[in-house]
Amino acid sequence: MALPAQDERTMPAVVLRDLDQRPLEHTLTELNTLTEQYGYVVVLCSQATPEPVVRRLYTLRSLLESDRIALFRPELPPLGIAVLARQLRQLASCDLSPGVLASAGRLLTHYIHAGAVLGSVARLDRVPVGLKAHAKSWVPGSQFAVVAHPEPQLVKVTPGVTLKGPEFSTWLLVAKGQLQTDWVAGLAEAWSAHGLRESPLPAESPRWWGTGRMVEFCSYLADLSVLYQLVTSVRQSSCHWCGIDVIGDRCVFCSATPPVYEPSAPRALEQRTPA
Repeated sequence: MALPAQDERTMPAVVLRDLDQRPLEHTLTELNTLTEQYGYVVVLCSQATPEPVVRRLYTLRSLLESDRIALFRPELPPLGIAVLARQLRQLASCDLSPGVLASAGRLLTHYIHAGAVLGSVARLDRVPVGLKAHAKSWVPGSQFAVVAHPEPQLVKVTPGVTLKGPEFSTWLLVAKGQLQTDWVAGLAEAWSAHGLRESPLPAESPRWWGTGRMVEFCSYLADLSVLYQLVTSVRQSSCHWCGIDVIGDRCVFCSATPPVYEPSAPRALEQRTPA
């Protein structure tokens, strides 16, 4: 899902639709056209993306023999993926190289708090769920508040109960599914959010959370200057394999990691007999 632009500088997004259903040559032409038009392409997709779609993505990149296509599947719920994609679209308007921009995805995930209010946790396998929570999920009217990232949390929704949130100022984005709850409005206050915004529910969210009876939420940094400062404050290096500038310990385009050089053992001094 592509979220609306955050500001007039936010670059547009391209949604690759029905990759596993359209003919291979059509999807190949689409991705090749994007690569030739923009130079580099960063593809974000959820861990809940159907496996045939993921296989098609890797097939397309392999057929194009391109090191200018990065496939990034962070462990974020679908709404968090959409937020991260928009943050990268914001940064795409800045003077960042393609490798640094793509690498920024891993960095920015640390500043995203993503969760949901669920009507049942019976099929939730993304967050550890105890036996008591499983049993309570069968009680009619029960609701559970869950944070999946950055640190798993699960509580039963009751008055006064909240979740541990970010220690910095954020906005809160909410996507409503088939569940009625006012609890998220209180969460925005507890997390000292600048405000609350609404969005349609991503199509993959019910699969990711194990139920359609849910309200998904995500706190995020919206200010472009803050995002830019975070990214540019990290030391940059050149990938030893493809030569592109990156931040972090892995190149998102060729997946190479920096080589580890073991220091050589000190040479033993030769024992000599005095003449």
